[in-house]
Amino acid sequence: MSNTENKNRITRKEFLTTSAILSAGLSTGISAKSYENIIGANDRVRVGVVGFSNRARGSLIPSFLDHADELNFELTAVSDIWNKRRNEGAAFIRKQSGQKIAKARNNEELYDEYDLDAVIISTADFQHALHCKQAVEAGCDVYVEKPFAETMQDNRAALKAVNESNKIVQVGSQRRSGRNYHAAENFIKSGKFGDIVSVEMTWNVNQPGRWRLPELTREIEKEDTDWERYLMNRPYEPWDPRKYLEYRLFWPYSSGIPGQWMSHQIDTVHWFSGLPHPRSVSANGGIYLWKDGRENFDTMTAVFDYGPLDDPSEGFQVVYSSRFTNSAGGVKEIYFSNAGELNLSTNKVTPNGGLRERHASAMGMEPNLLEDQSLSDAAGAETSADTGVDNMTSAHMRNWMQCVRSREKPNADVRAGYNHSIANIMTTAALRTGRQVTFDEENQEVMAGGDVFKY
Repeated sequence: MSNTENKNRITRKEFLTTSAILSAGLSTGISAKSYENIIGANDRVRVGVVGFSNRARGSLIPSFLDHADELNFELTAVSDIWNKRRNEGAAFIRKQSGQKIAKARNNEELYDEYDLDAVIISTADFQHALHCKQAVEAGCDVYVEKPFAETMQDNRAALKAVNESNKIVQVGSQRRSGRNYHAAENFIKSGKFGDIVSVEMTWNVNQPGRWRLPELTREIEKEDTDWERYLMNRPYEPWDPRKYLEYRLFWPYSSGIPGQWMSHQIDTVHWFSGLPHPRSVSANGGIYLWKDGRENFDTMTAVFDYGPLDDPSEGFQVVYSSRFTNSAGGVKEIYFSNAGELNLSTNKVTPNGGLRERHASAMGMEPNLLEDQSLSDAAGAETSADTGVDNMTSAHMRNWMQCVRSREKPNADVRAGYNHSIANIMTTAALRTGRQVTFDEENQEVMAGGDVFKY
């Protein structure tokens, strides 16, 4: 592509923003309520799919199509380095949307050959940040699945690229578009809950086949895909179909539990508290039951210290635990204050455990018990192997699409992804080194026992 052609393509991408501003009669930005007024045949938003994963098939694409006609968006191309997924993706999208979909063998071809305004990224965990960087540098707005990054090198590179662009990036932390989570945030930040004193989080399943794809692993051949392009900046190693398809079981392609599950829950701690990342993390775990060649733990527990970065006398503790081996306890997110608890499994605020009158009197304090109340009637988080088009994912996708129109900040912007990645990487470092882990604010590095953590 020539420089002139590239300039024209980028100018086309800027058309949506410019037309929105002119339609609203403003010099900068427009309100969210105004986006309906600027939809027309001439400003249809053309979107590509980067990585036709099970998540894309089961949730992201259906969620997108739920709102595409109303908001005048369309899927126009799919990129996947595996020929099977590339063909399946094009066929699936055509069946669901009735539109013919172009197929790109890789992202370079996608951005060079097709005029796109935005992309939806659902590739392997370790690729998200770098694929986001590539997309914004190609002039596209981005919806990118979590975890945002699995190393600080990738995390910093993606944040810098997004900040230097004017692109809208939504990270797939869909709790930030859940009505019950917004109700919880508002209640905590109103001061009615009191100071957070601790948080307990669990994610327990009994699924030996979670993240296993044995049939596809036997089927795929190296010639069917592009192994070197898949590895990106990870150290080279010979072709391994399990690390290509079952990557969530293997480091450094995925952290496993922290990246897949903890990233959702720890993100709410940052959101509700306004804190960017933990001050320290200690963790341990192991492969206690599912000894199938995996390298990522089937059971883990992490303990976080959160609080103001410049005041160690203030703060609270977060305990996160997860196991593949027994589902008792399920998924739990409970915030505690001295007055009671906010339970995001039941969506209720109660005085459970709060300081009782007789104990308060003995200490010369006023009792501060919460009243029973419901956060909302919104459904709780989906935790099955295939969540499908749950309400939060659909709402999260819609929020991104609206922000592509309005150019306003989405619910889970790049900084939210950057911060949950710091917590994830700190946890991975603690699990893999056995050391207490801290964060070097000046250099934006995860420190394990005083040493920079590297994979």
